[in-house]
Amino acid sequence: MSAELEKTARSLLVCEKSSFQDEKCRLSAQVEQHYFNHKVSLLLPGRGSAPPLLDRALSGFSSFYLIRDLPLHELLDTHFLQAAVYQGSVYGLSYRTRIDEDNSFALLPNGGLVLSLDKDSYEVLGVSGKRSACLPRSSGRYVVSVDLTDSSMAPGGRGFQRLLTGLKSRVRLQTDFLLSHHPAGGEALRSLLSRFDWSEHSPEVRRRRLDDLPCPAPPTSDPQSCDPHGFLEWLGAVEVEASCNDDSTGFLSTFVCPEPRTLPSQSLSCTVTGLLLPQDIYRLIEELRRSWDGAEPSWAALTVHGFADSPVSWGDREHGFLKGGENFYSLLLFHNQNYRLFMGTGANDGCPP
Repeated sequence: MSAELEKTARSLLVCEKSSFQDEKCRLSAQVEQHYFNHKVSLLLPGRGSAPPLLDRALSGFSSFYLIRDLPLHELLDTHFLQAAVYQGSVYGLSYRTRIDEDNSFALLPNGGLVLSLDKDSYEVLGVSGKRSACLPRSSGRYVVSVDLTDSSMAPGGRGFQRLLTGLKSRVRLQTDFLLSHHPAGGEALRSLLSRFDWSEHSPEVRRRRLDDLPCPAPPTSDPQSCDPHGFLEWLGAVEVEASCNDDSTGFLSTFVCPEPRTLPSQSLSCTVTGLLLPQDIYRLIEELRRSWDGAEPSWAALTVHGFADSPVSWGDREHGFLKGGENFYSLLLFHNQNYRLFMGTGANDGCPP
């Protein structure tokens, strides 16, 4: 292998198998820690439509808000802290900022505030942070992490005033900002929304019926029965509507569905896009488990895509874009309640939980 190729950054894929019937099942905690999700893709081979309750769960994701030109110091407003941050889970993310080039920000549901800053902004802010672990030192990227629920960050305290002064007077950071709250929704955010230009959005739901879709033969929960990279590549091809028929005349794709394969007469692909809360995603997973009635399909696949430019991936683990911004997990669920979980992230990101 050439020296240049060895330097090429690679993504990280963690594979895990378990069962919902196992008392040590960690899936709920793993889903909860993946804070910032922008797309959920569900594939049901062998079904032309979703059961009514599952279809209702697909349409039942919480709405979210887009605030335009939000000065970052407004997240430290006392009324907002008391009404939203201290009372539940706030999910906030800077919108259309590039994690490897722009200043990017995230407000975590545990009360954490994460600022990914260029060198100039970091030095002017005057709050201690650390060099980015996802980019080379020459990039000059720094990460500042603050726990807004810690006693040292109580309004009026020294740490709070230092951060507030830095954001109001030294470096005025401003961005379009996505925001959601669990469980109170927009009611907890009114004190902030009322002062700015904002709009409310509902996640977009799309359903596609796929006729004669080549599918890998129903894999079992045995880890040796399914190559994860090949299976995930096939899921990606289905998602982007690339042909899997090995058509030599195809210009966009000559991808072939992995062997052995089946050819169900119909399959269903559903996607939900927006700022998607982990609680809604796990509710969808639970409804998917309950929807099996002994008929086809014997398995289903659910993929959750995180924001590629989010400052964090799982929990408060730093996330970087590198070449592809990998930040996702795929759940391969079987009718017997066993499952396989594939968690993908960048090579320099922290390992998924």
